[in-house]
Amino acid sequence: MIRGLVDRRERLLVRTLFEVSVCMVLAAFCIPTTAFAQGEIPAEIQLAPLPTHWTAKEPVGAGAGPVTRTMLENPFADTSRWLHYGGDYRGFRHSPLETLTPENVSKLQVAWAFGTGTTGQFEVSPVLYDGVLFITSSYNRLFALDAKTGTVLWRYDHQNGVNLPLCCGPANRGVAISGDLVLMATLDAHLIAFERKTGKIAWDSVITDYTKGFTATSAPLVVGDLAYIGIAGGEYGVRGFFDAYEVATGKRAWRHFTVPAAGEPGVETWADKSYERGGSPAWTTGSYDVETNTLFWTTGNPSPDWNGDNRAGDNLYSNSLLALDPKTGERKWHFQFTPHDVWDYDGNTHIFLVDTEIDGKPRKLIAQPNRNGFYYLIDRTDGSFVLAEPYLEQVNWATIDANGRPVVNPDAMPSDEPTHRTCPSNLGGINGAFTASFDPDRELVLFATIEACQSYAKGITVFAEGAPYLGGLPELVDAIAGKSYGNFVAVEVATGKVRWRAREPHPMMAGSLNTKGGVVFSGTLDGEAVAYETETGKELWRFRMGGGVRSQPIAYELDGRTYVVYGSGSFATMDDFAGGPQKIPEGGHLFVFALPEK
Repeated sequence: MIRGLVDRRERLLVRTLFEVSVCMVLAAFCIPTTAFAQGEIPAEIQLAPLPTHWTAKEPVGAGAGPVTRTMLENPFADTSRWLHYGGDYRGFRHSPLETLTPENVSKLQVAWAFGTGTTGQFEVSPVLYDGVLFITSSYNRLFALDAKTGTVLWRYDHQNGVNLPLCCGPANRGVAISGDLVLMATLDAHLIAFERKTGKIAWDSVITDYTKGFTATSAPLVVGDLAYIGIAGGEYGVRGFFDAYEVATGKRAWRHFTVPAAGEPGVETWADKSYERGGSPAWTTGSYDVETNTLFWTTGNPSPDWNGDNRAGDNLYSNSLLALDPKTGERKWHFQFTPHDVWDYDGNTHIFLVDTEIDGKPRKLIAQPNRNGFYYLIDRTDGSFVLAEPYLEQVNWATIDANGRPVVNPDAMPSDEPTHRTCPSNLGGINGAFTASFDPDRELVLFATIEACQSYAKGITVFAEGAPYLGGLPELVDAIAGKSYGNFVAVEVATGKVRWRAREPHPMMAGSLNTKGGVVFSGTLDGEAVAYETETGKELWRFRMGGGVRSQPIAYELDGRTYVVYGSGSFATMDDFAGGPQKIPEGGHLFVFALPEK
């Protein structure tokens, strides 16, 4: 009752202050207080709702022509652009800039900053072309910003459907660009194309019915005249897939399901009819091999997450690497990292298309630090296993045999009353939402990690369309005990051996960017951008932005000045789940750093 009295007094005070301010500013419209007290606001002083789409009156940018296929295949022929989520088709997130070095990176200073106005994790990897930065925030706000000043050129706030079935926050990781179009996927499962010069909508395609548990959070990938986008929803018992759409029209060209149907190869790896709600989402961005014309995509956990009793078998093609024909979506081969996953070790983490030597022989490989705590090398010509090495300080759920198959520790299996401290946690070492990077000159894979363990509790499995389908929950052993921490890790690409680690007091959940000049960038959950020397791991620079870092940094050069871009702003619930800090406020904010002008 006392609480109710205070609430009424607060409302009365706010209403009175509002009335006074209206009378002072709009004296001609000042009216008796009693009208406000009765909830009546005259039409002449009611404020119209703000729009949700602001297009540009004049074409934005410096007048460059359309983004061509040649540009997408050679994105760093011009260092004033960043055209892919992964930097290039190989996913290296490697900037050719030599102007960011261990000697000068500490001179970075804030050039400008920009608030998104949204909460939840700000996981974007910006795209840059023709002097315009295209960034997406949580809840699908899309901004076109002047890359040198931060001026808003156009903006679109997507009006998502109600009751979004979000597992892990309202993230959006960025856009794709092709021709004169910018493409964004949405939480309510749309793929939308915008005219890059004006922000006007060119087409809007519905991917699927989001109310059934589907959502789209990743950046599309464009190859030729097709745009590829995967779907999330593994925690809702969906049947995973990823699609190809015609860039020019938004018409769907093909759909590749990541769980087989009755009679299809792989369905025998699912007991009974468990494949009908098998999960295996495809919620991160793929890679493309120009030389062999092969599309690579990765998949996540089977459903339900933590109880596999009713889905006995390997559960193909969950937690897998898939090689496909980009024109047809036909699968060429697959490799499964974690068969019959009951730990939520999604196989969606960042992949790299690398050429290196193994035992003195040149090999074409795919490198991936997997969420399950092991670093893998897979032959990208046929999917054969090359090696797997642990990159975390704590891995005890399994070892890997000579064929790349896990030999599972039986104590690590979920149980009704778990007592075993299983490592890593279900967030893994690196999580699929956060990028790694590869330095081809130093042959190092560089990424942030979570060092935490859990006990896995098995629960009941009841499926209802559009509702979580989990089959249990992890017990946050280390997070509750305050034992979770993070490392930024450098792994030798050809051996999987850890070259160095830089320890942080909290789990690290940020992306990675490295430069030819010998610097690698990432960030911390307590709100700091950080740079290390690539060769040694020596800390070179640190800047407090405020919000936890969950974004993917990029770098570029405009008019002779070098810039580095970060998104600041995390999702407090997920940070707490990982064992990170609880007191850091949410709120997306973009920081653009620059070296001093010459």
